[in-house]
Amino acid sequence: MRDPNTGAAQAAPSLSRQYRRFIFKRIFWLCALLIALLASLVINVLTGPAMLSFGQVLNGILHPDDLSGALRVIIFEVRLPFAILAVVIGATLGLAGAEMQTVLNNPLASPSTLGIMHAATLGASLAIVFRISALGLPENYAVPICAFIGALAAIAVIQLLAKVYGATVDTVVLFGIALVFALNALVSLIQFVADSDSLQQIVFWTMGSLARATWEKIAIVATVFLACVPFSIRHVWKMTALRGGEDYAKSFGVSVERLRLLVLLRVSVLTAVAVAFTGVIGFVGLVGPHIARLAFGEDHRFYIPGSILSGAFILSAASITSKSIVPGIMIPDGIVTALIGIPLFLGLLLSQKRRG
Repeated sequence: MRDPNTGAAQAAPSLSRQYRRFIFKRIFWLCALLIALLASLVINVLTGPAMLSFGQVLNGILHPDDLSGALRVIIFEVRLPFAILAVVIGATLGLAGAEMQTVLNNPLASPSTLGIMHAATLGASLAIVFRISALGLPENYAVPICAFIGALAAIAVIQLLAKVYGATVDTVVLFGIALVFALNALVSLIQFVADSDSLQQIVFWTMGSLARATWEKIAIVATVFLACVPFSIRHVWKMTALRGGEDYAKSFGVSVERLRLLVLLRVSVLTAVAVAFTGVIGFVGLVGPHIARLAFGEDHRFYIPGSILSGAFILSAASITSKSIVPGIMIPDGIVTALIGIPLFLGLLLSQKRRG
């Protein structure tokens, strides 16, 4: 008679091998994304009208004292900040989009779903039209500060309404849609009464651009991003359980509504600080998490870092493209990311319709 323990003993190593293969495959793709990101960062630094070689850039970074004044400005004040800000902003939006898609249970959700980017646009538009820098705010930071305040105001409204009426998916999304329409109307009204110079600045801001990159801005965005990452890591198991459905997550003791409010607050802060310095850069928070989901599935141990790396790579690649489409002219990055994201967005809609 066959011992049942023998079959169990044989099955255990097989399951162990499958799990090791599962982990190895995901680590491999994380490493591949990281290598692609580093390559795009190097290419971004090399790309530009000055036509610097890799040797010149590497030697300049390693021996900055040997550089002439012009080369020092090009490498350390223009290209490196531009390339690194693209990576930091892309990573921030990738993380925000990944967590938003999970808590709203919608692969088509993005950081603009709740109107946060639109609120930032309203704050920036008010700063431009009413010359708020004249009130004592630093001239270079008046628009970003007002954009950040506008985004925080949208966060407060959504969080208050969600807390009062319940933080269910339908409630939060409907509040966000209503806020988007209201904010778009207010921005249109401001554009209607603005003079030609202010209108031009508002339109350029809404296109999204990394051209205003500085080391100080990089430090601010990176600090907020690094402060949020540990909380995202802390919630990976709860978020993975939530992808199985609210009832499934509750069966493991997860307080779904509390988790949703905390994650939306974190997403909102990440989005607000990102768009405050660059303007509206759409689709990174949609495309990056979708790529990560295809590569890593719903296991948030890999899905979250995959979304961060994918978002960073997408915006880094978009910034290279923005400098390469027309030689000598830098196309706003928001336009490039939209051109990348729209086809994928339509593909997601069509695939969902076929499944439905």
